[in-house]
Amino acid sequence: MDVRGDDGRGGRAQGGGSAPGRPEIPDSMRAWVRETYGPAEGVRLQELPTPRPGRGEVLLRVRATALNAGDVRLLRGDPLLVRLVYGLTRPRFPVRGMDVAGTVVALGAGVGGIGLGDEVVAELRGGGGLAEYATVPADRLAIRPAGVDAALAACVPIAAGTAWQAWDAAGLATGPADGVGGSGGRVLVLGASGGVGTFAVQIAVLRGAEVWATCGERSRGLVEGLGATRVFDHRAEGEAGEGLDALAAASFDAVIDIAGRVPVRRLQRLVRDGGRVVLVTGDGGRLLGPVPRMMRAALCSIGSRRRVVSLAAQPHAELTRDVLSLMARGRIAPVVEREAAFAQAGDALVQVSGGRVRGKVVVRVAGGV
Repeated sequence: MDVRGDDGRGGRAQGGGSAPGRPEIPDSMRAWVRETYGPAEGVRLQELPTPRPGRGEVLLRVRATALNAGDVRLLRGDPLLVRLVYGLTRPRFPVRGMDVAGTVVALGAGVGGIGLGDEVVAELRGGGGLAEYATVPADRLAIRPAGVDAALAACVPIAAGTAWQAWDAAGLATGPADGVGGSGGRVLVLGASGGVGTFAVQIAVLRGAEVWATCGERSRGLVEGLGATRVFDHRAEGEAGEGLDALAAASFDAVIDIAGRVPVRRLQRLVRDGGRVVLVTGDGGRLLGPVPRMMRAALCSIGSRRRVVSLAAQPHAELTRDVLSLMARGRIAPVVEREAAFAQAGDALVQVSGGRVRGKVVVRVAGGV
């Protein structure tokens, strides 16, 4: 299909007619699409009808979209269990990208407190961010502070939100509501160099924790620079998890596992009585994914003073606002390995699907900051 730019496309004004101060919204838009489940290499740039906001929704002109590991899993329909929600035979959301920063260009019925032209950040329902326009429920929006770049702001909703909720699930003492200060004990973060991990280290440091972290050798300096006291590769001594055996039992108040490959019992050994292991992710089979590991975690917690908690992070606009506020004050910053142009979004998805990304990969969809 011929893919055109903004020039030469028909347009309609917000609300169905032109009006002073209201942006022109084209009838069609460019989007990166995969209509069937499969690898990221199959995503193609196509032209689709521009969506319209429903009741309680707004339409965004997308400025930037941050990619997540979840985008790759949903592209593949892996594990098969997710297809019960996202489409049995083909994806319900053929356009990937769940974290966006954008400009509000149209309002659905019943939307209040948001105005045209507002610069916002949101986690979309299911996807749609690798497109020029996307709809999102108004209650998922957070205003982007002045001075916080759109590409950096787009990194926040899923990655920072998950890291923050993992800290809360760890049940440790916290500082003030803005996340600064406090006495957070000693925390071990496994898989600290990815999008969630880099936020988890920074949030733990802000909360007053002594942070130990694991990552690959090439990311050691990066994670140390985020404030980790000790950084090592838990895989260095052989198969996954063996490197942790060198650590004394009951060394930590909490373990936050983002790597997902270490046996649950081995992690449980590392926390003190009353401490917690928080599983942010987990490997599993083609059918059920992390569900068997989550069940093992529940069994390990029975009768134990060292609980293992499986995190099911949820969209949380208030947390997004809190992290954006910290970013505006220079207290926290996303780690971005690559910022890609919209025309390179397919390659960016392939890069994320290959794993071992340090921090985030972001696609700049529209101009501006």
